[in-house]
This record gives sequence, C-alpha cells and structure tokens, in this order.
Amino acid sequence: QVRLVESGGGLVQTGGSLRLSCAASGRTTSSYGMGWFRQAPGKEREFVALVSWGGDNAYYANSVKGRFTISRDNAKNTVYLQMNNLKAEDQALYSCAISRGVYVSSAYYDYWGQGTQVTVSS
Repeated sequence: QVRLVESGGGLVQTGGSLRLSCAASGRTTSSYGMGWFRQAPGKEREFVALVSWGGDNAYYANSVKGRFTISRDNAKNTVYLQMNNLKAEDQALYSCAISRGVYVSSAYYDYWGQGTQVTVSS
C-alpha cells in the first residue's frame, strides 16, 4: 500500500505564491511518475503537472505553464509544486498521485492523496 500526504495549501491573495508538497510512503515502486491534479467545486478533476522518475521530464497544463513548477526529491519520496502568480481560477483542491509512467490522464494513476485546499482571494 502507498500513502500520499499533501501539505502546503492555504489562503493566498491573487498574484501570490504557494508551495505544495506531497510525501509518499509505503510500497512505492522503484520508478514512478508523480502528478498533481486539481478539482474545483462543480468541475471535473483536471491535470496540472507531472514529473518523471528522474525529474528530467515535466509536463504542465497550458493554464499553469510558466507559473507553476513541479519538482521531486526521490531521496525523500516527495514531489513539490511551486505555484506563482496565483489566479482566482487556480482555486481548487490539489491532489497528488502516483503512476507507473508519465501520463496526463488521471486514469493511469494508482494512488492518490486526500488533497490540500488552495484558496485565492482578490
């Protein structure tokens, strides 16, 4: 079993920054991709960013490209999401997940965290 715990969410003003963390524990595979997804009330869950096992490949949703940066520390089994220049439309519950490769679709992610709320005020 794999456990994912997110942290770092909170209330921030428009234009502000937050750094989310996701710590993985348990029976993680030797190599895996990690991704961040978000879901706002009344909307479907959407892909935000992902990073490959080695950290050399990262992909972003167009809506966050240039503002968000995903990174990982494999020694700590932790992935980070640095979010800058936050906008009202970024407000959502952010969840991290593990996949066996590099996938944008949430269908390929096997384990999910409970999520951390990001609230952006004007």
